[in-house]
Amino acid sequence: MTSKTGKRDKVVFILGPTGAGKSDFAVRLAECVDGEVISCDSMQVYKGMEVISRQPDDSLSARVPHHLVGFLNPGREWNAALFVRRAGRKIRDIIKKRRVPLVVGGTGMYARSFIKGLSPSPPRDERYRGYLRASARRRGTSRLYERLERIDPSYAAKIHPNDLKRIIRALEVYKISGSTLSSQHALTKGLESGYIIESFIIIRSREELYERINRRVEDIFSEGAIEEVKRLRKRLLSSTARSVLGYKEIGSYLDGEISAKEAMELLARNTRRYAKRQMTWFRKEEGERIDLSSLSARKAISICKKKILGRQEHRSAGTQVIR
Repeated sequence: MTSKTGKRDKVVFILGPTGAGKSDFAVRLAECVDGEVISCDSMQVYKGMEVISRQPDDSLSARVPHHLVGFLNPGREWNAALFVRRAGRKIRDIIKKRRVPLVVGGTGMYARSFIKGLSPSPPRDERYRGYLRASARRRGTSRLYERLERIDPSYAAKIHPNDLKRIIRALEVYKISGSTLSSQHALTKGLESGYIIESFIIIRSREELYERINRRVEDIFSEGAIEEVKRLRKRLLSSTARSVLGYKEIGSYLDGEISAKEAMELLARNTRRYAKRQMTWFRKEEGERIDLSSLSARKAISICKKKILGRQEHRSAGTQVIR
């Protein structure tokens, strides 16, 4: 978007693997640039998963406003399309307050979808298509059309009530993506088309990152992860929420299949593997690498602050620009 001065507004991304220290870094940076944090994490959205999803603690939230954290019932699904829609509204609200939005997290697909735009339409789901065709044979095409009218009245008004092919596709898109077909065109237009994007990717040496992950898993257990998973297992969780790291591993302990120590070791191993996949993903993404293994946090904050505020760009051995 363009401000009243004729300049395009900036949106800042702080990305990187789990355990790299993004949350602390983002809060310190936000304090320097008058910013607010929007979580770009597929699990931190859920209520009741504060410990295992490693949501920012109260001390961080008290220093800088955080958005899209701990607001969603874990029985609800969450996906890139829902994130793009919600985060887009938050960005507009933050900019209206003349503050800087900082999108922070490690879910690379969400970040890419937000910056570049979502794919025009999701792939086909043949099983669901077969279910809808069978439903049309049993109950008539009109029933499916009525469902489409409730979900996506704008698109329904553009097609004939007997156009089964288009009705099925519209319902399929909504089922897969959580987004209506009529909103897909808006979603394909990424942030980069209307804003200046400043992306910083937080990295550390593999040895340091893995050690931080090991300590973090110990903290998760000491902070009540087992009791949290006990409570979650009494609820009906969405497939997204069930995939959070820690739920399966601690569940195996609660079922008596492994010891608590083995659950901790398993979670640390799986988290390290996840971080490795994230590192592979972010190596392909555009952004300035901020190596916190070779830079002090203070120096790194200064580098990012100068770039965000539009001052002369600073270079050091600890930064590397990938374009």
